[in-house]
Amino acid sequence: MQRTFIPALFLALLPVAVYAQPRQTAASAFPATVNSNEFQSAQDLAARGRLDKAMVLLDKLAAETPEPVGVQRLRGIIFYQKEDFSQAVEAFTKAAEQNPDDRESIEMHGVSLFRTGRSSEALPFLEQAHATVTRANVDPEYVLGLCYTDVNRFDDARHAFATQYGFQPDSAEAYLLAARLFLRREFAAEAAVQARKALEINPTLPLAHQLLGEIALAKQNVPEAIRELEAERKINPLDGILYERLGDAYLRHGQYDEAQQALNRGVVLEPNATAPYILLGEVFLKLQQPIQALHYLNHAAKMDPSNYLTHNLLGQAYKAIGQVDEANREFQMVYDLQHNDKSQPAGK
Repeated sequence: MQRTFIPALFLALLPVAVYAQPRQTAASAFPATVNSNEFQSAQDLAARGRLDKAMVLLDKLAAETPEPVGVQRLRGIIFYQKEDFSQAVEAFTKAAEQNPDDRESIEMHGVSLFRTGRSSEALPFLEQAHATVTRANVDPEYVLGLCYTDVNRFDDARHAFATQYGFQPDSAEAYLLAARLFLRREFAAEAAVQARKALEINPTLPLAHQLLGEIALAKQNVPEAIRELEAERKINPLDGILYERLGDAYLRHGQYDEAQQALNRGVVLEPNATAPYILLGEVFLKLQQPIQALHYLNHAAKMDPSNYLTHNLLGQAYKAIGQVDEANREFQMVYDLQHNDKSQPAGK
């Protein structure tokens, strides 16, 4: 399976740093062969988000013989902003051919390849850009680390992520950071290896046991999840998300009293999170206390009306107390939310 998840906002901001820089720096990056007035106009338009108008000017410049150096770089940036990554790859390739010292084009060539799911092809360009300049912006380390992850170069990935955060590459923090990012990329087994290594180095490191507990929950190994989350509670007893995860684990294990206690603590620490309220509703349904369940589920529904899990549990609660019309209304809402693909389930 191709793993290409990456926060969209982060990637969208990467090329902004290329052209939204101080004017004298941007101008000095391009040779004097560029028609300064038209090219400057294209830069200004691109910086203001008027990408199509900027591209008209750049296409005119690109048709000149010889083509001015710098035009393809800005074309690549615009294609990237428009999420036309194949065209961006082509433009950045030409830009780097015209100017082999153009680190930004080399780097964005790699990032564009990554966005098309071609991590192994992206790596040489990202490594070249990384090795040839003093880094002014560490964000590309993240993309480099993700590419290393996708080709199973986990140590290299950890080192790249550590550089981004200023950690020593083989520190407990670096191992835990890598574990979290590996899990996001669906490398659960390697995430567990890295988290355990973090704990070997620092047995009291917060969040490592919690991560192992989440991995165990995902694998349906509930007893192991409870052990890890309880270990985390001893280290990090004021984390509301921890109590949500622990409550979920107890609920799945049928330990309803323990689940209720953990989730009550989660609600106190994270009053604006819907998941503890939803899980408390489910706990009270298991305890055959639908009136109590309605209290928490209605609160969750007010916080997030689009979560179909909440409405499904509300339907069960209303049905349990004999309010058939209300139950049918909630079940219809579940259908509508799922049919319209507007629901955002959370907490499970």
